[in-house]
Amino acid sequence: MPIILIFKLLAGIFGVLFTLGLFFIVKQKTAVIIERFGKFNRVAQAGFNLKIPIIDQKAGTVNLRVMELPVDVETKTLDDVFVRMIVSVQYYVVETDEGIRQSFYKFDNPARQIQSYVFDSIRSEVPKLTLDEVFAEKDKIAHAVQKELSSTIADYGYSIVKALVTDIDPDAKVKHSMNEINAAKRMKEAAKEYAEADKIKVVAAAEAEATSKKLQGEGIAAQRVAIANGLKDSVEEVRGAMEEGVTGREVMNMLFMTQHYDTISRLAEEGVNTIFMPYSPSTVGDLQTQIQSSLLSADTITKATNVNDIAVATKKSKKARRASDIDGSVSSEDFE
Repeated sequence: MPIILIFKLLAGIFGVLFTLGLFFIVKQKTAVIIERFGKFNRVAQAGFNLKIPIIDQKAGTVNLRVMELPVDVETKTLDDVFVRMIVSVQYYVVETDEGIRQSFYKFDNPARQIQSYVFDSIRSEVPKLTLDEVFAEKDKIAHAVQKELSSTIADYGYSIVKALVTDIDPDAKVKHSMNEINAAKRMKEAAKEYAEADKIKVVAAAEAEATSKKLQGEGIAAQRVAIANGLKDSVEEVRGAMEEGVTGREVMNMLFMTQHYDTISRLAEEGVNTIFMPYSPSTVGDLQTQIQSSLLSADTITKATNVNDIAVATKKSKKARRASDIDGSVSSEDFE
């Protein structure tokens, strides 16, 4: 029983002392400023602390965590564009008795005063840069703000962790113009690529056409050589079947005349009812002369050779001519 009374007595004494403020507890990452008769006495750190009731008083609590202050600044760039920037400043109170004391007594409104320093720093740095440079060098701007703030507020018990430029917002019309410029540049690049593609297509088509013409020319040349060789062989065979004195020109006239009538016959067989004939007088005269010469040559050949031999030679000549299918004239001197 006496022990219970002793515990109750001690609990009552402790409660009275706690009520009077002899004991107090400070939370983690905070500090309490203790004043004695209105004058700074000491800094109470986290944990269980004692103070003299009535004589010592808690003047205030200081937050020791890292704090962030977003600052909205509007300023003008070097190229006279108004831009709105948001700078986030991360800062904290130096965890020493002196740092805590200075942060509590020297700054009345720390956030507002730090904001003023940020305004001054931003408005001294941004007007030196154009709008494009502001976007490109925002880290440089943030570093300049951090450097100036660190050297300024260090005497007030604060330290800067980082200054971040989190947003750069120019006027809406300026942003629209920037988007239009970027779109125009991209369209220009796309036009260049399309033009290059068209160029490649045209060059490839020209090279293909050139190769085709070359091969076609080589084929025509080979065809004409084969035709000439076939005509030469036909003339030699016909002359071999004739008597001496028949010239190559006479044989050629006969072959060309035969080819002329064979061509007309094929046109009739294929149902063609329109034939384009030379209409100038000189051309008609040349045609008449050629026909007469061919008839004379045919008469001479008929008298000089055997009919069967001529028929064999003419048949071979027709085969050579039909293979070549030509309408020109070849000089008989090439075969003499």
